[in-house]
Amino acid sequence: MHVLLGAFVNTVAVLIGGFIGLLLKKGLPERMADTVMKGVGLCVIYIGISGCLEGQNALITILSIAIGAIIGELLNLDGGINNIGNLLQARFSKEGDDKTSIAKGFVSASLLFCVGAMAIVGALNSGLKGDHEMQFTKSLLDFISAIIFASSMGVGVLFSAFFVFLYQGAITLLAQFIAPFLTDVVIAEMTCVGSLLIIGIGLNMLGVTKLKLMNYVPAILLPILLCHFL
Repeated sequence: MHVLLGAFVNTVAVLIGGFIGLLLKKGLPERMADTVMKGVGLCVIYIGISGCLEGQNALITILSIAIGAIIGELLNLDGGINNIGNLLQARFSKEGDDKTSIAKGFVSASLLFCVGAMAIVGALNSGLKGDHEMQFTKSLLDFISAIIFASSMGVGVLFSAFFVFLYQGAITLLAQFIAPFLTDVVIAEMTCVGSLLIIGIGLNMLGVTKLKLMNYVPAILLPILLCHFL
């Protein structure tokens, strides 16, 4: 369990932050909540743009997005995650709530918490060295983000905590096997591709687009392969 300490702390931080955000959401008038969500959307776009600057090869980014979108559409990942979200919505929400809000909150928060160098490198450090410092730092950042996200996007953010544990826990446990493939260049390109999806989250939050972001998620992993050929 010690090797998964970082992932566990990160998961708890998201859960606690999410609960606090839900409490804040209940105290916000609908008009104010909408204004807050749009403000958060602008901040998310800024985070995405910052991450995109880490990429060095635009061709890898373009191919990853294009091929990843095809894979996601063929697997209908967005439809699957929305079906799960609707089931959770029926179980945990009150009548009259937005039927896709849990799915939107889950996907958006999961991408925000799991995309980026800190998520990957922090998990690798935990698995290879037993060093959880980076994951602890990320936990504090995710705690604050979970408060803000849950206050604007609702209970779906809480469910993203379990995805955070599975994602970072898997990287930690498999660290010795996958570390040789996750070079600095690969991590930078993965961060760039994932950050484009984060920009998509912000645009969706602002109502500018209605991107099915889950269908683009396979693109995040493709730089692992493409960086060896381009």
